[in-house]
Amino acid sequence: MKEQERIERRTLADTADILALKAKGYPNEDFLKQMLVTMTKLVEINADRLDVKILNTALRELRYAFKIFAPYRKVRKVSIFGSARIPETDPDYQTAFELGELLAKNNFMVITGAGDGIMKAAQGGAGAEKGFGVNIMLPFEQNANLFIENDPKLVTFKYFFTRKLIFIKETDGVILFPGGFGTHDEGFETLTLLQTGKCDPLPVVMVEDPQRPYWSKWKEFLEICLLDRGLISREDFDLFKITTSVKEAVEEILQFYRNYHSMQFVREHLVIRLNRKVDQTLLDRLNHDFSDILVSGQFERTKALPEETASSPDLDSLGRIIFQFNKRHYGRLRQLINCLNE
Repeated sequence: MKEQERIERRTLADTADILALKAKGYPNEDFLKQMLVTMTKLVEINADRLDVKILNTALRELRYAFKIFAPYRKVRKVSIFGSARIPETDPDYQTAFELGELLAKNNFMVITGAGDGIMKAAQGGAGAEKGFGVNIMLPFEQNANLFIENDPKLVTFKYFFTRKLIFIKETDGVILFPGGFGTHDEGFETLTLLQTGKCDPLPVVMVEDPQRPYWSKWKEFLEICLLDRGLISREDFDLFKITTSVKEAVEEILQFYRNYHSMQFVREHLVIRLNRKVDQTLLDRLNHDFSDILVSGQFERTKALPEETASSPDLDSLGRIIFQFNKRHYGRLRQLINCLNE
């Protein structure tokens, strides 16, 4: 018992030392303290080695990924998913290469899974300076492709869940090419996060060969098996776009950010930040066409709120609208963003 007490006292002392040395003046010290308390509570529940190992590995993976992406936070990025089995002779490979190239020309960086096939093509098109690799350790070992294998912007994960979190957290758009279970997993996860409001709105584009329908067939499945049974809503189809054109795919990404910049919930209100200020005509249109997504009140123009200035002072000059969103109809919210971008 005395030995256990000694260990606990030493742990608390170490924790205090960490806070004193690392967190002095750190603006997120409150969260750091909570994390340390959470870790020490593992002792209380006598967490087994596997539980602690999972937490430790996940935390280390995420910390390292945050470090790699941090210098590029203000650069728009697009996550590109697709099969690793598609050979270089396949038309989809060439399309993915052209897509990566066009995104880079429009000042976007690309994030891929760092493997072969579609990932290699998009990485090659974008070029080393414009690419991130988010690799996964597999039993049959997925090696990083030659375009990203020695790049410092390559991050390798043990767990799919930490990898997928980074894919979505760090991106401003998602493009999907034909692929297997993994591609569908990533696509459905993205749509689920958008549909439920667990991530901020972003454009999702699905690219297919006009001679080999893939996403069009997938959409038919959604309509027949999901929509017709009331399992999803018609507005959910506004969360993604299917195209056969590289130019149209990139234009969908560009159009999304034509006026829309970002958003933030402040208490019961949603603030949408815009590159251009909203005039009265557009404001009247919003109040007429989108009143169904309001809890109460109406759409109004506003300046930067104090809570926004505290977290993102560099965005204070942007235009804004503010309203009480019902936090339910995210397909309609996407339609609202489309209206603002027109």
